[in-house]
Amino acid sequence: MEERLQKIISKCGIASRRKAEEMIAEGLVRVNGVTATLGMKADLGRDHIKVKGKLIGAVQSKVYLMFHKPVKCLTASHESEGRPTVKDFLKRVKAQVFPVGRLDFNSEGLLIITNDGEFTNAILHPANKIPKTYRVKIDGVLEDKDIASLEKGIRLEDGLTAPAKVKTIKRLKANSWIDITIHEGRKRQVRRMLQSVGHPVTRLIRIRINGLSLGDLKPGEYRYLTPDQVQKLKEEVFR
Repeated sequence: MEERLQKIISKCGIASRRKAEEMIAEGLVRVNGVTATLGMKADLGRDHIKVKGKLIGAVQSKVYLMFHKPVKCLTASHESEGRPTVKDFLKRVKAQVFPVGRLDFNSEGLLIITNDGEFTNAILHPANKIPKTYRVKIDGVLEDKDIASLEKGIRLEDGLTAPAKVKTIKRLKANSWIDITIHEGRKRQVRRMLQSVGHPVTRLIRIRINGLSLGDLKPGEYRYLTPDQVQKLKEEVFR
């Protein structure tokens, strides 16, 4: 049966649909010897599909990990320029896996790692509004008006953000810790939101994705999700 190439690549555990579309656009996918284009369809059982020169085939067994990304570590590997990447910490994982979404270079915390492209696409799709919670150290202390602005939505250069949930965790003289929960995935969104209300971020840790918590997992460590955890996440994103 013919399907769009990005869906086939995702189902085979090579990359998420969004990443597959990028690879197609970059000319990294070939079908029967011809460079693929966006919108092209193929039949995995009939056509020869190569991604980065490698023939793809049967769907891999699904793997789901949670990983504590350290600071000064890139989520993506193709732009590393010699810097550490998430893949450097996953060398013992035999399956070809990829992160669900990103954390910027100077941020740390929870990343879900998998080879399940459909699951990845569902987690990242804006319509599913999957909540992500960040524990953030900021300069100064949020005033009531700042919290109200964040919970109403902040006007950034790329538009108005959806309302956030904010909870103060600890107040000190020069800085404070807060938890902020959002469901969007704009680039450096939490940092930009807090900068806009006058409280620059000095440390950012993603501690929760939906009901999955980072817990005591140390930077650079990972563990496999339990079947119950996987099932709970899937119930949320495929409801």
